[in-house]
Amino acid sequence: MEYEFQRFSLSRTHSRSAVRRLLTDAAEYQGWELDRLRLFPDGTRRVVLRRKIIRMRRTL
Repeated sequence: MEYEFQRFSLSRTHSRSAVRRLLTDAAEYQGWELDRLRLFPDGTRRVVLRRKIIRMRRTL
């Protein structure tokens, strides 16, 4: 399986509920799933999302 990845950082000013809402919307409407979330001591979060790459094969 092949995946495409989306990486981004969130500052410490984002609340936990705002981050949850952002990740839920990405999963529900765009097909992303959480691959990795890292919380740093200064409060920033580094997020990695992934989704499967679906390749269409020619039938003719």
